[in-house]
Parts: sequence; C-alpha cells; structure tokens
Amino acid sequence: MTTPPPAFDDRPRCWWPEGSSRADPAMVAYHDDEWGRLVSDDMALFERLSLEGFQAGLSWSTILHKREAFVRAFAGFDPERVRAFDQADRARLIANVGIVRNRAKIEATIGNAEALVTLAAERGSFAAYLAAQLPRPAPILPHDAGRGDVPATTPESDALSAELRRRGFRFVGSTIVYAFMQSVGLVDDHLPGCHLYRG
Repeated sequence: MTTPPPAFDDRPRCWWPEGSSRADPAMVAYHDDEWGRLVSDDMALFERLSLEGFQAGLSWSTILHKREAFVRAFAGFDPERVRAFDQADRARLIANVGIVRNRAKIEATIGNAEALVTLAAERGSFAAYLAAQLPRPAPILPHDAGRGDVPATTPESDALSAELRRRGFRFVGSTIVYAFMQSVGLVDDHLPGCHLYRG
C-alpha cells in the first residue's frame, strides 16, 4: 500500500480526491497510484471487490482510512484463507472496531472468497475470468467529458454483476461492480484535465 503524500500538490485531478474544501492525502494517493490502473493479482482483486462492498452506504475516504485494518482482519485478503474462516473468526471480525462491523458484509466477504476460489480454479484465475468477461483496452472518457459523464453503472457492469451473483457472490450489485471496474482499471474514468487522463 502506498504512503499518502504529506500535502496536496497542484497537479490537476479528477474532482473526487479533492473533496469540497481540502484534499484528503489518502484519497489523493489512491487516485494517483491505484485508481484506474489494471490489477491482475487475484488477492488484490479480491481486496478491491471486498472493500467496494464494504463501502456501500459509506464514503470511500472512510474505507481507505480503515484499509490497513481490513487487510489485517481478512488475512491479507487471501481468498484461500478467508474462505476457511470459522465462527471464531466471524466473532473476531464483528468485534473489530478497526473495520466496518456489518455482519451481512462480513458474511458476504467470506462467501465471496469461496466463490472466487471456485471460479479461479475453473478459469485459471479470477483475473483471467475478468479479462474474458470485459473488453480490452479499458474504455476512456471522451475529450469533452465532465463529472456528469462518469456513469454509476453500465451494461457491462450490469452483466458482470448478474454473472457474479449467479456464481454465488454477494454485495456485487451493478453500482458496486462498476466502482470495482473503475478501481482495478477495467475502465478508465480519469477526466480530461486530470494529470492521469490518457485520451
């Protein structure tokens, strides 16, 4: 995980890391170093999918500030280890004040680990499965796009969400799945004017 910069710099960015008044260094670091960059490691993909699920109803800043605690609590998001979590692990997680203590989300994460391991065994890896499901290269917003042009869902996220649910994943609605796709570089929603825009 990257170390947030000590202070906001003056490079142009998408609107969301800056907030309404003052940039959150963790958000800036996530935007600059991770968001929209292709991820091909299954543990990293599982982490991002899990964190997007935990974020539902909360701010992404909240999740980023709890990220290290999540990583520790969920065994580095190693799906093989998480799928083996027992009732003692569940009790440990629900008592952990460092994470989001939502029982349904915790159970979904454990169940999703099982679904991911099964899918990876069938397709070679979760990354290979995603590559087969979604087009390459990642779509990029047009030169005249603005904040209002960044979608919350797409037909591709609708289809992937339905397929993941069919395979036993939970907390993978289309909005969560699209945010996951943005996070791991399956789409590239950096806006024109952002220093990371590739259009």
